[in-house]
Amino acid sequence: MKQAAEAGAEVWTDTMVLSVTKDREVVCMNPARGLVRLRAGAVVLAMGCRERTRGALSIPGTRPAGVYTAGCAQRLVNMEGFLPGRRVVILGSGDIGLIMARRMTWEGAEVKLVAELMPYSSGLNRNIVQCLVDNGIPLKFNHTVTRILGKERVEGVVVAEVDPATRAPIPGTEETIACDTLLLSVGLLPENELTTAAGVALDPVTGGAAVDQDRQTSIPGVFACGNVLHVHDLVDNVTAESLLAGAAAARFAMQNAQCTMHSESGKTDIVHSALSIVHSVRASGAVRYVVPQRVAADAEGKIDLYFRVGSVQKPAVCEVRCGGVAIATRRKPVMTPGEMEKVTVDAAKIAGDIEVFVGSPASGGRGAPPPAPAAAGKPGETTMTCICCPMGCTLRVSRANGERSEPSNGGKAAWVVTGNSCPRGAK
Repeated sequence: MKQAAEAGAEVWTDTMVLSVTKDREVVCMNPARGLVRLRAGAVVLAMGCRERTRGALSIPGTRPAGVYTAGCAQRLVNMEGFLPGRRVVILGSGDIGLIMARRMTWEGAEVKLVAELMPYSSGLNRNIVQCLVDNGIPLKFNHTVTRILGKERVEGVVVAEVDPATRAPIPGTEETIACDTLLLSVGLLPENELTTAAGVALDPVTGGAAVDQDRQTSIPGVFACGNVLHVHDLVDNVTAESLLAGAAAARFAMQNAQCTMHSESGKTDIVHSALSIVHSVRASGAVRYVVPQRVAADAEGKIDLYFRVGSVQKPAVCEVRCGGVAIATRRKPVMTPGEMEKVTVDAAKIAGDIEVFVGSPASGGRGAPPPAPAAAGKPGETTMTCICCPMGCTLRVSRANGERSEPSNGGKAAWVVTGNSCPRGAK
């Protein structure tokens, strides 16, 4: 906010944007200014995302009080000072749901269960450890809520195991859990009504706009970033993306302003080529989607490609291929759908369409597989999950030769740590 003020930027709060056109005309409503039409040199779409609600899940049952999205409950607790309930079941293991499981527990509520439809969590591994494991909250994979009980207020929910192949509830596995609150953490949807109305091309997998390396959409001068583009797990990546889109939008607006000045002064008109020759970026192997979806042929410098896998890959190797040749490779002990991954490529090496591939070392990834974690079961060895970063490496920790001296005492290492993929894990 301070930087915006120092740059002389106007900030309109309490302003509702009603439409954005292909010509970058923005129609908005403001209490002090009324209905306003703005002609923008560039537009950055940053509307974020919304939560998927009960209506999208079609859970049978009545409509009692006590059913909330996890984000709604988070606001009630953190901002309003209200406790939504005392006995809680959470459906879905997204990051907000995991965080609210811990938050509700700390506020005095009893979180009886976190049920996840998939065989893996959609949240970060460190949140599972810190929020559920550390607070003794059970997590059941391949389970879902099949019915909500209660008339005026939630009295319980029916939870059943599902077939991993069909996701259909398995008869005979139903269990009734008494509770007064059901929190839904079942995914986020990019808020793209304005994007669609403007005629911007969308990616069918992300639900957001298809963009280039500068986050420019299919409409010249219209950019998108953050959760409206694709759902992020780390705010660090949102920030980096917003800086990228904002800088590109500023360049576009200034170049167009220069073109207009030259044209009005009678000088040779400068034709701005908004969309140059582009190379497509496509997902391959276990990759569900990649952002950006295209890279301009005249792109320069390092380009970060963000992607998610569709299933757990353990171990995993990522290759970025151009014309069948690997131009970047990244290996990792495990990749999960709940964690967004990034691989960086040099624009100078891009000479055609790009393929981002993820698979196991034996399924087509080149190079040697990453080192396997140390074997378990040794006497005195403890298995831990590192929470220094979202990777969540599995560490195996043991005393060094039975020594109990610290490094400061005689220089002997007191611990042996294996399984870490960076020095922070050992530290």
